[in-house]
Amino acid sequence: MHDVPATLPARLYLLAYDLRKRRHAPNMYFPYLIRAAALTDLLLSGHITEESGKPRAVPGAPPVADPVLADLLARIAESKPRSWQRWVYEDSRATVRAVRDRLEADRWIKLEVRRPLLVFRRTIVHVRDTRVVKRLAAQVSNALSAPLARVDDRDAALVVLAATGNLKTVLPRDRRRAHKDRITALQERVGPAAPALRKVIQATQAVIASGASG
Repeated sequence: MHDVPATLPARLYLLAYDLRKRRHAPNMYFPYLIRAAALTDLLLSGHITEESGKPRAVPGAPPVADPVLADLLARIAESKPRSWQRWVYEDSRATVRAVRDRLEADRWIKLEVRRPLLVFRRTIVHVRDTRVVKRLAAQVSNALSAPLARVDDRDAALVVLAATGNLKTVLPRDRRRAHKDRITALQERVGPAAPALRKVIQATQAVIASGASG
């Protein structure tokens, strides 16, 4: 087994694990973050590109090994052109479940199903080896401090997506502020999915604020 999972969605899923509280702690925007990570992974690997402001599958690209990414790529190839924001938003929860199930199948995590009242089902995520989370957190730290030219594109994506998706387990607000300039510099390496993620989160926040005021 590799030191860390191969794909960006899987890595960010594990980075949502709170080492101090020993629990998986995603926020309400987590599905959008994971979908944006999947889109970014496909972009960095050359399986999709941007055409007229929309993602497009690249004809003749080699097969994708990861089934979660392969499924998303097939959907992009078969669908009419949609904005990056639409792809970040639509069916994002299904992508989270698929990433979780893949991580379980590959034995990165184990799932515990609880039924406290024999009615409500709750799934608890346990990371089998927390050293994996520490390795991923170290990759984030290195991307924030190493010379910019030496930062791997996927590590740059980890930082930018975690910051954009407000993943407090690895990039709480004070850390994002302290490294604001570096995060901005890394954004140029990541592609359109991260800005689309930001717009989807802002739209969601606006809806919530509108409902609260109404």
